[in-house]
Amino acid sequence: MFSIGDLVVHPMHGAGVIDDIVQEKVAGVMKEYYVFKMPVGGLVLKIPTANSQVIGIRGIISQAEAEELLNALPDLTVEANANWNKRYQENLMRLKSGDLYQVARVIKSLMQRDSLRGLSTGERKMLHNAKQIMISEIVMAEKVAYREVETRIDHAMMQLPVPQ
Repeated sequence: MFSIGDLVVHPMHGAGVIDDIVQEKVAGVMKEYYVFKMPVGGLVLKIPTANSQVIGIRGIISQAEAEELLNALPDLTVEANANWNKRYQENLMRLKSGDLYQVARVIKSLMQRDSLRGLSTGERKMLHNAKQIMISEIVMAEKVAYREVETRIDHAMMQLPVPQ
């Protein structure tokens, strides 16, 4: 269970803070909700506390884990299905996993595809959302500016892997 002020991540929205814990009556039953607020964009969600683990709400990564992830980006392997629909579904499942390495794979594969062939509107939106998810968590973990993290991710994603 999280407390007010905890920094958490929603798999499909990114990092934010538990702003409050409230009780509301829904369909005649009192339920407890986390009020999840994102600093970037101002999104506010009410997440049932009972379902938070099923949804995939988790604490943010540490600063050391954020650095480890950023350093691993150039060597991250990606595979992309040639079929647009299957590729989109695979990427959506990666995003829903809440695993930042899976989110990074989505970003890297879509950035590579964009540089070679361009992206459809749906994939362009997915790339934007995936970047927001990753950036929001790293910004909170490292306590640095949004633009700095965005630049570091973009640069790391386009680097070639180091030969071994």
